[in-house]
Amino acid sequence: MACVENLKQELKHLESMFKKDDVRFQIHTANMDELVCKFIGANREKFVIRCNFTDSYPSSPPVWFSEVDDPVISTVVTELSEIRGSASMLLRMVRKLVRELCKLHNVPEPPGLGRLDVEILPESSFQNDLDMSSADEDEEDGEGEEDEDEEDEQNYEMEEEPPDASKEDDSSNIDAGNVAVLERLKTNQRRDYLKGSVSGSIQATDRLMKELKEIYRSRNYRDKHYMVELVNDSLYDWNVHIFKVDKDSALYADLQQLKEKEGKDHLLLNMTFKDNFPFDPPFIRVVFPVLTGGYVLGGGAICMELLTKQGWSSAYSIESIIMQIGATLVKGKARIQFGASKSQYSLARAQQSFKSLVQIHEKNGWFTPPKEEG
Repeated sequence: MACVENLKQELKHLESMFKKDDVRFQIHTANMDELVCKFIGANREKFVIRCNFTDSYPSSPPVWFSEVDDPVISTVVTELSEIRGSASMLLRMVRKLVRELCKLHNVPEPPGLGRLDVEILPESSFQNDLDMSSADEDEEDGEGEEDEDEEDEQNYEMEEEPPDASKEDDSSNIDAGNVAVLERLKTNQRRDYLKGSVSGSIQATDRLMKELKEIYRSRNYRDKHYMVELVNDSLYDWNVHIFKVDKDSALYADLQQLKEKEGKDHLLLNMTFKDNFPFDPPFIRVVFPVLTGGYVLGGGAICMELLTKQGWSSAYSIESIIMQIGATLVKGKARIQFGASKSQYSLARAQQSFKSLVQIHEKNGWFTPPKEEG
C-alpha cells in the first residue's frame, strides 16, 4: 500500500509541475498504469513519450517508450533503464529525461526542474544514480536534510486527498478466473527471474501484462465478443476466439451452419509476440475454420498493412486489433470453406505467405479499407 501511495504522490507532483500547456514539457496522462508526456523541441516539434508501470513498482522499474522513431529520444529513453532503487524512481527518471532532452535539443530547461531536484525523496541506494551530484556531501548534513525531508513527506501525506477508488490499479472488475491467471503469470515470472531463465524481454512482458489486464476489464470481452487463451500460460502466444461478427454478413450465416455441423460457432486466431513488442507487431493467423476471401492468405495469414512494420504503431492496443480483424474479415466477404482440409492452415505456410505478401506490397503499395468501413 505504501508503494501505491508513493507512486500517487510522484504522479501528483509531476502533474503540478508540468501542466498540459507548458512550453517545454507536459504531462497529459498520469494514472497507476501509465504516464503520457510530451516534449516540445526547439522548432516546436512534439514528441510523445509513454511510461508503463508494473504492479511491482518501484521494485521493478517502469518501461519507457516513444511513439516516434527518433534517435535522440531513443537514446535518452534507453539511459533511463540505468536508474535503479526504490524511492522517487519516477521523479528521478523524469528529471533525467527532461534534462537530457533539453541538452540534446539545445533548449533551456523548464523553470520547475530545479525544484524537482530538491523534492526528490532521499534514499541511500540512489547514491549511484548518474545524476546525483551530492553523493559525497557531509554525512551529518545529509542526515539533517533527510530528517527535514521525512517531516515534509509526512505532512504531504496528511494533506493528500483521500484515494480515488476509480483510479486504483485493482482487479475488482475482473472475473475471478482471470485474476487467477494474472496471479499465476506473476508467480511464474518471479520464479523464472530467480532461476535466471527469464523468457522474452521486460519491456514486452510488462506491456503484454498490461494489455491482458485491460482485455479482462473490457466491455467487449465481458460481453463475450471474443475470448483469449494463453497457450501453455505463455504471454507471447495467444489463441483468440472471435464469437461475434456482423449479423447481416454471410460469415455470420456460415458460423451458424458451422455450429450445426461441428458444434463450433467462432473463429480461432493465433497471435504470437516477439521480444521487441510493442515496437513490432504480433504475427496473427487464422487457425480455424478455413476461409476464402476476407483478406486471408494461404496458411491462414492475414493481409493487413497494420500488421506489418510499416503500418504498425506501438500505440495500438491488442483489443483494437482483434476487433479490427473481425471487421476486416466481414468487409472482405470472408466465407467458411466447408469440407476443406484443416492441414491447409499451418504456422510455416502462414509465415511464408505473409513474407511474400509484404515484399509485393513494399514495391506496389497497400490498400487498406477505410476505418469507417470496418
